[in-house]
Amino acid sequence: MIRRNLRLLATLAMMLSALGRGVATLGAEPSGELAASVQPFVDRQELAGAVMLVADKDKVLCVEAAGWADMAAKKPMQADSLFWIASQSKPITAAALMILVDEGEVRLDDPVEKYLPEFRGQMVVAEKDAEHVLLRRPKHPITVRNVLSHTSGLPFKSGIEEPTLDLYPLAARVRSYAMTPLDFEPDSKYQYSNEGINAAGRIIEVVAGMTFEKFLDERLLRPLGMNDTTFWPDDAQAARIAKAYKPGAGNRGLEETKIGQLYYPLTDRRERFPMPAGGLFSTARDVARFYQMLLNGGQLDGKRVLSEAAVKELTSRQTPPGLKDSYGLGFSVGPDNFGHGGALATNATADTKRGLIFVWLVQHAGFPGEGGKSQDAFRRAAIEAFAAGKK
Repeated sequence: MIRRNLRLLATLAMMLSALGRGVATLGAEPSGELAASVQPFVDRQELAGAVMLVADKDKVLCVEAAGWADMAAKKPMQADSLFWIASQSKPITAAALMILVDEGEVRLDDPVEKYLPEFRGQMVVAEKDAEHVLLRRPKHPITVRNVLSHTSGLPFKSGIEEPTLDLYPLAARVRSYAMTPLDFEPDSKYQYSNEGINAAGRIIEVVAGMTFEKFLDERLLRPLGMNDTTFWPDDAQAARIAKAYKPGAGNRGLEETKIGQLYYPLTDRRERFPMPAGGLFSTARDVARFYQMLLNGGQLDGKRVLSEAAVKELTSRQTPPGLKDSYGLGFSVGPDNFGHGGALATNATADTKRGLIFVWLVQHAGFPGEGGKSQDAFRRAAIEAFAAGKK
């Protein structure tokens, strides 16, 4: 009994010590190596703070936090800090749509106009200069596959998505896309497009007969236990949101900033509308669960969310041969990896060769000094610690 109590006290002391260093574990074994890898950037005020997570398909191997969630208040970053994950929302939206593909309700090579009639008759720019624009019909209408792989020709955003991207209902935003000509022939180029992913979210609404956010919550987020992933943080979640930072004057130090793409307050459900292409807030744990489901061929904890065929479509290259950009359906893909980044420098990657998931959550609209190298420092430390089976 005495030995057991001593072991418990030692474990508690280790946990308290780790928290004091900014290493937050939430049940995963702390190593301190991840936090240590980025601490020099924090000390030089080139990085405010970060949450770093490494997992395999079955479990979280380590999650650590370094630096500050709020520099002015000296509030340490925590493993459960919340972040705007921005375009990391794109793979999540694509996965939600693939649920309907699995059920036979949507086909990837169907024209978008089959589900969204407002796209019928959409034109493509044939010639354009300062004096005129000449339009013509595209060789084929944009398809569901096109909008998920950024090969549709749709612009990045609509003229009504100003000054922020979340001011109008999804149906209104998507209708404005249909009124805009395509920048190029579908399938001929790659052009990163929020409009395309938002259109995919609208297809979900029409086919499923419910709002995008309701479908996402009921069919993907809740089954995966992603309970902190939302378009509208509640008051308790909002208190856990890490502050956003940008380089200070003269590219020295850090200055607090707002998320310029979103309307404030972030908790306001009346003025803010869901953005499938980039509106979600989440935590490292939640993001990891999404990627674990994919590495497990579409299932997690005994619950099947997607078919193996759907996962393969999502994570395989869809962009035409000859283009330098390698993109799947909602994912950036490589020979041995798939993942996505976000506007404020967040990132998640599944390394299929090593069987590891790397989640990097920060809130930075740019970095001063060498701060932009902090993610690479984390990745190197994570690979050294876990790829060789050290832990």
